[in-house]
Amino acid sequence: MVIDGTGGPPFRADVAILESMIAEIGRLEGAEARRTIDAGGLFVVPGFIDAHVHGDLMLLADPIHLPALRQGVTTYIIGQDGSAFAPGGPKTLDYMRRYTAGFNGDPPEVACDWGSVDEYLSRFDRTTALNVAFLIPNGNVRLEVIGHDPRPATDDDLKAMRRIVREGMDAGAVGLSTGLDYIPSRYADAREIAALCEEIVPFDGVYVTHMRGYGPLAPVGMEEVYEIARLSGVASHISHYNGQADVLLPLIDKGLAKGYDLTFDTYPYLAGSTILGMIALPPWVQEGGVDATLDRLADRSIRDRLERDWFSQPMPYSLEQVRLGMIADPAFRVHEGMSLTEAALQAGLAPGEYVCEVLLASKMAVGVVVNRHGDRTDDDVRAILRHPSHMAGSDGIFIGGFPHPRGWGAFARYLGRHTRELRDYDWPTAITHLSTHAARRYRLFDRGVLRPGFVADIAVFDPETVTDRSTYAAGRVLAEGVSHVLVNGVPVLENGEPTGETPGRALRRG
Repeated sequence: MVIDGTGGPPFRADVAILESMIAEIGRLEGAEARRTIDAGGLFVVPGFIDAHVHGDLMLLADPIHLPALRQGVTTYIIGQDGSAFAPGGPKTLDYMRRYTAGFNGDPPEVACDWGSVDEYLSRFDRTTALNVAFLIPNGNVRLEVIGHDPRPATDDDLKAMRRIVREGMDAGAVGLSTGLDYIPSRYADAREIAALCEEIVPFDGVYVTHMRGYGPLAPVGMEEVYEIARLSGVASHISHYNGQADVLLPLIDKGLAKGYDLTFDTYPYLAGSTILGMIALPPWVQEGGVDATLDRLADRSIRDRLERDWFSQPMPYSLEQVRLGMIADPAFRVHEGMSLTEAALQAGLAPGEYVCEVLLASKMAVGVVVNRHGDRTDDDVRAILRHPSHMAGSDGIFIGGFPHPRGWGAFARYLGRHTRELRDYDWPTAITHLSTHAARRYRLFDRGVLRPGFVADIAVFDPETVTDRSTYAAGRVLAEGVSHVLVNGVPVLENGEPTGETPGRALRRG
């Protein structure tokens, strides 16, 4: 049964593939092929596109990447949150590698020995089982021109930054990302971001943002999105747009009514995940980068100030709701899987003191899973995923002993729980949200639909058994129910097992 991604109902057909392309779809009883996959009783669909995922280094370290294949994912959109691995000289890439180690990982077998977007993208051609498309991270661009100085960009700065963005788009990037809670991305104002977005508009690029505020601050973050879109004319996409549906969805509809081109992605879980430093330290402690932050955390007078003025006050994220997913320091790694307050009690420290100690020992590389009371409910998740501007993004993080389950389960959860069980989608609608919408958003015009002449990125799954198995207690459990996956016409998963083939491509714009 073919679900072709156009929104039409399933239909019984054969799918013929010639090299990397779909050659024909229909009743092909007389056709001959070197090999045949029996998909009787299964759904044949366009491969899924993960619109927000942290596979920038971990896909190179683990090129087969079963967490994705076992969910039918064939393409990653990387370069997220304004903090990634191109462009940049050695200092920029070293900083990004250290600063994002809590969510992007720091695999020793992957050397960041590239500099340009072109050089970075070339690392993914025929070396991984998945395709990637890339967003230029504004944090990298800012570091290259301004460094860690939190000041606004000057006209000369903007000229230099715009040139870097233009070069990245020329090399095939599909847009620009910001992470306005992260360092140094957070120092960019709307004027600076809009200027960079003006460079991607002629390329039909997309502005993708981790906004400056979610939850109760979502209206503030969205007003900045509107302002950037108004100043630049850019198509805009909001990352991991999770929260209360009655707050968030009217903000999307308001922007659409203003004439802005707006979309968003979500993952179907109540808890989030990020790095401990971002949620547990005030911004002033993190100014100047990783080394400057570590110096402050080692300073007793600053620790006393934090205990008095920060940890003893209501914080944006309650430390009681933080669970430790990944800790780089081996001595503290025994606390992975514990709540932060449990770990602090076991260590004999106050929670704030524990935050400082574990970050200092791990050189800031600590990843966490966090659940804020009242942030969202199951009903909110279900309402948000049904919006027509929605697409699926796992926000997957593939490191640590107790990672968030979304990297191993988000797409399978959309299929098993939200389609088969809860019927938030019918099957054709589910496929458009998991594949087609992202293909159109990122201008991957030869993917996301099963049609002759399109690339053969294909997933085959059992609608009766597809399901996620990863949980908060065991986040690294592979999904079930996806039996076959083809990338660029090459089988990379057969009967649930990897073939070892690496036909993935860097999907350069155009």
